[in-house]
Amino acid sequence: MAIEVLGLSGSPHRHGNTETLLDAFLDGARSTGGSVNKVVLKELDYTPCRGCNVCHKTGECIVKDDAITLFERIFTVDCLAVASPIYSMGITAELKGLIDRAQFIWAQKFILKTRYFPDEHIRAHKGIFISTAGLSWDNVFDAAFPAITAFFNTVGFEYYDNIIAHEMDRYKGIRGHPTALKEAFEKGVRVVSEIEKIHSS
Repeated sequence: MAIEVLGLSGSPHRHGNTETLLDAFLDGARSTGGSVNKVVLKELDYTPCRGCNVCHKTGECIVKDDAITLFERIFTVDCLAVASPIYSMGITAELKGLIDRAQFIWAQKFILKTRYFPDEHIRAHKGIFISTAGLSWDNVFDAAFPAITAFFNTVGFEYYDNIIAHEMDRYKGIRGHPTALKEAFEKGVRVVSEIEKIHSS
């Protein structure tokens, strides 16, 4: 059975640097037999978390929109690649809004104790963070990592790797970067192969 790989593009700009880097990763996953799909968050209809905390009592989000359908889909895949450019030193509003909406899953896990991911499940479900930034600063991605870590922890995925490339201003975009697209493709190959090994062991 093919390894299911889902890419989430959190950029409001279609086919820009970050989505192109995500596509390279997905191409690599597809080349080694992965079943690959991509969701563009800006094309979905969902709202940010209301902070009502109803989910702390019921385990369900009261807002029924595309975010709920997407979370159901996330739970069916083996690899989740989450992509966002760095805007104002953090992830985009599209991605942060989705992450905040995972509060009902957090409530199921930590308040109601109705959802549990065993270690074997987490090891077999890999999360990848993909990002680009215009600046040359080495720490330009640092503010993004805690939110991504929290998201993968909430939905039961191991935070497996980053695919990040800065200095987009210098390189005039991702296609001018000397190594990023090749590395993304190779990591797509690698993660599918590793999940296959886990499934066969």
